[in-house]
Amino acid sequence: MPMTKSEVSRHLADKVGITKKQSDAYLEALAELAYAEAKNTFAIPGIGKLSLKESPARESTMPFGPRKGEKYMVPAKKKVKFAVAKAAKDAITGGKKSSGDSGGGDSGDSN
Repeated sequence: MPMTKSEVSRHLADKVGITKKQSDAYLEALAELAYAEAKNTFAIPGIGKLSLKESPARESTMPFGPRKGEKYMVPAKKKVKFAVAKAAKDAITGGKKSSGDSGGGDSGDSN
């Protein structure tokens, strides 16, 4: 089960040595900053990047149904993207160890 905002705030407050109220205020300020700066790409060091991407309008074909084969326009839209940082991915998945073990380069070089 994911941690609630209150649990995250309490954990950070205990870890850093500040009050829960200060931790709540920090999390709120971070979220507000991320929302405001996402259009310019907002990086959270060690976690990832939040960005706004715009997809242009495009033409598509109806894939099935009574209108199969009919062309229609997909309107332009904005999408919020989040790219996980390599450090976070490696820490969560154990990527450094896995890539070294699965590479097989050591056993292949010795032959």
